[in-house]
This record gives sequence, structure tokens and C-alpha cells, in this order.
Amino acid sequence: MRFNRSSNDHQFLSYKHNLIRILIFLLSLSAIDVVKASIHEYKNEGFIPRFNSFFFHGGSEGMYASKVHVNGSTEDKSITGKSFVRFESIIFRRPKEVAAKQNEMQQSTGVVEAIIVEVKNRDKIGGAYLNSNAICCTPELASDGSCKVGEVIIRQDADNPGWPKRIQTPFEGKSEEAKMLLQTVEINRTGMYYLYFMFCDPQLKGTIIMSGRTVWRNPDGYLPGKMTPLMPFYGFMSLAYLILGLLWFLRFVQHWKDIIQLHYHITFVIGLGMCEMALWYFEYANFNVTGSRPIGITLWAVTFSACKKTISRLLLLVVSMGFGVVRPTLGGVTLKVLLLGFIYFVASEALELVENVGNINDFSGKARVFLVLPVALLDSCFILWIFSSLSKTLEKLQIRRSIGKLELYRKFTNALALSVLVSVAWIGYELYFNASDPLSELWRRAWIIQAFWAVLAYVLLVVACILWSPSNNPTRYSYSEVEDIEDEGIPLTSSGVKVSGELMERKPASITDHVFEVIEEDKRE
Repeated sequence: MRFNRSSNDHQFLSYKHNLIRILIFLLSLSAIDVVKASIHEYKNEGFIPRFNSFFFHGGSEGMYASKVHVNGSTEDKSITGKSFVRFESIIFRRPKEVAAKQNEMQQSTGVVEAIIVEVKNRDKIGGAYLNSNAICCTPELASDGSCKVGEVIIRQDADNPGWPKRIQTPFEGKSEEAKMLLQTVEINRTGMYYLYFMFCDPQLKGTIIMSGRTVWRNPDGYLPGKMTPLMPFYGFMSLAYLILGLLWFLRFVQHWKDIIQLHYHITFVIGLGMCEMALWYFEYANFNVTGSRPIGITLWAVTFSACKKTISRLLLLVVSMGFGVVRPTLGGVTLKVLLLGFIYFVASEALELVENVGNINDFSGKARVFLVLPVALLDSCFILWIFSSLSKTLEKLQIRRSIGKLELYRKFTNALALSVLVSVAWIGYELYFNASDPLSELWRRAWIIQAFWAVLAYVLLVVACILWSPSNNPTRYSYSEVEDIEDEGIPLTSSGVKVSGELMERKPASITDHVFEVIEEDKRE
């Protein structure tokens, strides 16, 4: 009996050791340079034709209005409270054959425009208000003075003079390159802003953005607007996990003589949760100050997040199977459980890496779609297996008439069922939210999508802590061999020993042998 239980413990320890090895490998990547985020970098970017224009999407972010007016200088003596988009070292290059055809003495032989527009004013770009699909001004449209030939058509916002913002960078003479002046554009109104680089001259076809970057900053730091609320949220969740950990630790110490293996697993998940939330908070805080995501801290946070998700799901699964409560070991399904956990960890880690280690660009999401599907499929496998196991465990407890454990598992089942229903409803809301907001106009509410899953995981952990709280009466939820014996209808007796409140007599050895055969059979299930 004890030898089998010890073997099962070793299998779990082996699984944990494998996870630790993966952690060490991934965290060894922390020597890699930082990853840019609110700093959008460009290198050999081409322009895409659209109607009678050519454009490149330079990025888009939710921006809060500046609290302090930007004086227009290029020197940032103090940027606290300022919200802006700054253009740094951006160089455009046109084809040699195009440059060779130009007049060397001509001051401007082609213009590239940087257009910053608030998404709700997108209809002010192009000739829609002139009953035309053209984006660039044509001689016909210029005839009434509404626009200038060779420029993007822009209609000014009456409520916000000077917007949408236009910045022009001309090519001079036969020069192949044009360098954009270092300049800062103040954001004076809260909204979702899009940046486009555009040109109208067909002769500039083949022009690229050779190099450069734009820096986007909100009044309180470099965090993009849709991510800004997540920093205080992770700070709050770190505190919540700390409080839960302290309460659990006090209970753990108070009843340390009656601790079962399941309590150690719950303690491990609480510890992972504390580390995960703290790491995300420090990652966001660092990002907010520097404008770049330090890949070392980000990898720590991503890996702890994937590890906690995996261990949490495995904990729910083995509890549903009745491990330590109805059965002493998992028997033959141990390897299947560990394999599912390992695959889920790899899939979850890959998804987290794509979502968090990389540029925060609105046009990079194809890889994420392919990585979301395996994680969703594996989550479905966990859910089906958990509820299937719960059904069998509840059936066993009913047969054994273990009223206390049966009530415990009914509460656990109800909590899980409610969480699944809430999750399905929330997924429906997410799909509706994303479908109804393709341009991220509701960016100020987007953080709630990510925060919900962290809160749900915490609530489920609290439920597990309450149901399986350490106490001086661990038999109410710990495994008992007597129940296995009684389940088979064989009254194992022992003179002078009180079992289940009754004095029993010793039976022949043959019956005892049969009992141990039954127990071993149960373990192999």
C-alpha cells in the first residue's frame, strides 16, 4: 500500500522536475536584448497600393489626452504628464531609376506623408465627403479648391483644429533618400489613433521605409492605453494572492500534523499564483517606465503563467478523480495525466510567448490564431475528463454511502459547473466584443477580457482552499482503506480494534488476502 503511494508521489515529483528543467531552459534566454513595444520600429517596410494611393500602417494605440501641454521642442526635459507620438530617424528610400529621372535643381521631387488620425475621424481621410473613392487629390477634385493635387485628401475636424495631423517629408532633387525631421505630435484628445505613411505620386512606386521608429507615450508612461489598467490590476491580484497565501499558511501550520498530499499541491498553486501576478506587475511597471519589454522578466512571467495554468488544471483533474480522497493513487492513468499536462504546458507557453514577447502591433495576430486553437482544444479535453471523473467519483461515494465526502464533492462539482457556464458566457461576450469592435474603438474596456480569466482562476483556487482546508479531522476528505473494504461488502475485523465506531472480530486469513486483492485492483483502475 505505502509502496504504491510512494511510487505515485515519485511520478508527480518527476513531472515537477521536468517542468523546472523547462523553466531553466526558457529563462536562460533572458540574455536576449529587450523587445520593443510602444516603440514601433520600421526596417525596409514596403507600401501597399489602395485606390490611387500607396500606404503603410505605422501602428495604432489607444492614447489618453496629454495632462501637460507639449511645447513642440524636440528635447524632452520633462515628459511627465505628456502624451505624444514622436518620429525618430525615419528614412524613406525610393528606387534609383526614379531618382535619376528627377531634376537635380528641383527642391521637391516627391512627397511622403505621415498621417495621424483618430479612428472616429477616419471618414475625414479620402474623398468620401466629395462623393469619391479617391484617397489622393486629383485635378478634378482640386478644381473647387477642396484639396491639393498630389496630397492625401484630409478634411479638418471642426471640434479639434489641426486634426487629422499631416506631416510631409519631401525628396530633394536626385536624392534617393529623404529623412523625416525629428518631431513630436501632441495628443490633445483621448482616443484610438492610427498612423499611416502615404504617398500619391505613382512614380514613387517601390519606395520603402528604410529605417526609423515612432515612440508612443501616454501621460503616465509608455504602456499602451489598452494595457494601462492592467498594471494596477496585477498589483491588486498580487495582494489578493498574498492574503490567500497567508491565510492558507496559518491554517497549514495550525494543522500541520493532519496535512495530506493534496494540501501540498494547493500550496504549490498558491505560490505559483503569487509569483505570476508579482512578475506581471513588475513587467508592466518596467515597460511603463522604459517603453520596452525586458525579455528576461517577460519570460519569467510567461513561464510562471503557463506553469500555473497547467498545474491548476492537473490539480482539478486529480481531485475530480478522487486522488487522496477516494483512491490512494491514480493507477494506470498517471502517465496519461502527465502527458496531457506536458502538452498543455508547451501549447500554453507558445501562446503566451507570441502574445507577450514581441511588438505590440495591431497587424500581427495570424500566429496567435493558430496557437489559440490547440490551447482551446486541450482545455476542452480537461473539462470533459474532469466532469467524467467527477461523475465516477460521485457514483463511488454514493455506493459507499460516504455522506461527508459526497457532500464535499457535490459542492466542488457545482462550483466547477458554474465556472464552466460563466466561462462559456464570457467567451461568447469576447467573440461579440471582437466582432463588433474591429478598429479597437472600445480599447478602454479591452483589459477586462484578460483580467476576467485571472479573477476566475483565483476564485476557483479560493473555492478549493475552502473545501479542502486543513483541519484536525482530515478523515472527512482523506482516503480510507476501510471504505474500499466496506465497498466490496467484506467486513474486515480485528479483535480489540475499533473501526468505524464498531468492535470487530478477526476473520480468516483467506478473506484478508482477498481484501488486499480488491484494494490493489482499485489502485490499478
